[in-house]
Amino acid sequence: MTTASTAFYSELTARNMGFISPRAQGRVREATLLVAGCGSTGGAAVEPLARVGVQRFILADNGDYELNNLNRQQAGIADIGRNKAVVNAERVRSINPHARVDARPDGISPETVDDLVARADVVVDGVDVTEMAGLTAKLALHESAARLRVPVISGYDMAGLQFVRCYDYREAMAPLAGAVDRHRIEKSTTWELLARLIPKRVVPVEMIRSLRGASADPDFHVSQLVYTSMLFGAITTRMTVELLAGVPVRRSVRIDVHRAVRRPLANFRLSMTKPVELIRTLRSL
Repeated sequence: MTTASTAFYSELTARNMGFISPRAQGRVREATLLVAGCGSTGGAAVEPLARVGVQRFILADNGDYELNNLNRQQAGIADIGRNKAVVNAERVRSINPHARVDARPDGISPETVDDLVARADVVVDGVDVTEMAGLTAKLALHESAARLRVPVISGYDMAGLQFVRCYDYREAMAPLAGAVDRHRIEKSTTWELLARLIPKRVVPVEMIRSLRGASADPDFHVSQLVYTSMLFGAITTRMTVELLAGVPVRRSVRIDVHRAVRRPLANFRLSMTKPVELIRTLRSL
């Protein structure tokens, strides 16, 4: 680092002191983060990671922003039609002009995944899981990370709940902890695969009800909310700091904004409806 970039970085991260140790901040400064998928989840992690001091990024996404993304994703009207990886790279550089950012508008592919993962110290998995193509790409990402022993942080936003799973492949572990493999990808539906990745006990009632429309509407899109996506950015940023510092983290974290805001009695009543709602929704899918 040059004298100018060192001085800039020191001032940028000065307010982290006391909450992030100098040793951990040093690891954050030198680490490379691969963000695979820069939409609702992955995109929510890019800015807080840059602000906490990450300055080496690989951003991969083959999608462009659409108007319906603006309810939750880090973009504006001027970004509609532009590639998500490219836009997020510009945002990183607007925060830290000394950052090194490799934007990959081709996304994650079987031909490039090993090269991208091999360059990373931590992978942020924001790959879309609402279609089979995304689940196939997610599996390829985790297969590569498991081979190369690179930890992966994955997120699933469901109504007001953010469910984050850390796969610490620095220890020997099957890709996606064995929940999904190539055989299951070939034989299962999207919803069956998601049911294996996300424990039923964590899925909120509001999400279960929303999914009931999936079978009746061929144009069904999974609803997502901005504050739930933002939770992924917050949780992932802290997990990344801890992983880079060598501190063990929880295998999974879940935070539900809706539940936190509702009164206890309302939460209890809603929880009592979950078994019936789950049965109805599973029958409809």
